[in-house]
Amino acid sequence: MFQSLLSATAIDKRRARGITAALLLLALSACDRRADEPKVAHAWVRLPAIPGQPAAAYFTLIGGRSGEKLIQVESAMAQRVELHDNMAGMGGMTAMTPLGQVDLPAGTTIAFAPGGKHAMVYGVDKAVSPGTAIPLRFGFASGKTAEAEAKTVAAGDDAPY
Repeated sequence: MFQSLLSATAIDKRRARGITAALLLLALSACDRRADEPKVAHAWVRLPAIPGQPAAAYFTLIGGRSGEKLIQVESAMAQRVELHDNMAGMGGMTAMTPLGQVDLPAGTTIAFAPGGKHAMVYGVDKAVSPGTAIPLRFGFASGKTAEAEAKTVAAGDDAPY
């Protein structure tokens, strides 16, 4: 009887090791798939100085294993979001131009920062104030999406990143 208990214990230990190994492989494969996807980091929104005017969103796009094209950004806390870039205009003036899409080559990062690429956020919910997180959803031409919670700052405050 003692021998059969030892055999049963050994079998249970082998099963437990097998189950643990399978779960570990499953977890590792899930991590690997996320490396394939585009990501967004350091998202923040500068709220307008004048209520009712658009806010500006900034973030860093991080490319996955294949190239992507960012085609839209949306938020449940705004009426619409448009992608823009600042360009040098005539007489040294800066002009803002809309972007239909932004190419994101595999494995690269693209910064959307003050003075350059950014997203204009129109019709921000009146409940949003500095410190409120704004959800942003990024849509790519491939159908993939990425999400980020953007920190909000007042018009004259320093950037959080």
